[in-house]
Amino acid sequence: MLKIVFMGTPEFAVPTLEALINWDGCQVVAVVTAPDKPAGRGRQLAESAVKQAAVRHGLPVLQPTNLKAPEFQEELRSYAADLQVVVAFRMLPEAVWNMPPKGSINIHASLLPQYRGAAPINWALIHGETETGVTSFFLRHEIDTGDLIFQDVVPITAEDDFGSLYEKLKTTGAQLALRTVQAIAAGTAPSLPQVESAALRAAPKIQKETGRLDFTQPAVALANLVRGLSPIPTAFTQLPDGRTLKVFKAQPFDDEEASGPDSGHMGRWYSDGRTYLRVQTANGLLDLLDVQLEGKKRMTVVEFLRGFNTAQLNSGTKQ
Repeated sequence: MLKIVFMGTPEFAVPTLEALINWDGCQVVAVVTAPDKPAGRGRQLAESAVKQAAVRHGLPVLQPTNLKAPEFQEELRSYAADLQVVVAFRMLPEAVWNMPPKGSINIHASLLPQYRGAAPINWALIHGETETGVTSFFLRHEIDTGDLIFQDVVPITAEDDFGSLYEKLKTTGAQLALRTVQAIAAGTAPSLPQVESAALRAAPKIQKETGRLDFTQPAVALANLVRGLSPIPTAFTQLPDGRTLKVFKAQPFDDEEASGPDSGHMGRWYSDGRTYLRVQTANGLLDLLDVQLEGKKRMTVVEFLRGFNTAQLNSGTKQ
């Protein structure tokens, strides 16, 4: 029976851990996850989703602050794992990923080599992709560059945002991980080098400023940015009065008169005060549909406009 150490932190990794626990061809001997962190208004220590799942199943949990620490590596080695499975965890030192005889595999939420990095789901949406997927691969030094094992394609629909695509890939990733581990156990897993290309797109960590809506960009690009950051960490802009408005859903407004480039009025707001809130972009209007004003709850634009004075917007104030 294959002995496995599982490494992961967020909810995205939990279905994979559950799938491995439920397969009788392997034994998860330990789980490595992030240390508990303060969370919420009370700043009480919160356990990671992976730790909570591991505890439910009575598995040993390791929470190192330093993956290079000799005491951690000694404890990890004591579990004598044949294989390590990594999902949404931090970068491992070679002494860790190279420890098991069968190596370490990672489940990545893109079709590698596209979208290497920390935020592949976000960036696939931001760039308007119509498909993405999950990849299993063997870990090596450079992040997300190891030899490929399997890939499963997942279509991206026009209705998908980060939240919905995250759920799809979480499930597909668990299925792929189990199939990969089964192939490794059977000795049939392929190992194919990634093909480098100048056309590759990266998926760096999302920063706060990534979400700022720049109305010198086309409406289509801004709508994709909103999708890629909804419901978290969320795209945002400033109203003419300076208050921050988070935007959870938006779409290009289909209006021939507003569809062309308009460098003179970019950032100008339009509203009838009841049913719509739109902003002129470099190419077309962006129709805001689901928003949250600072200090308020999330609501539809119709709900938002009931309590908002739009007079200043209609004055033609620019961003």
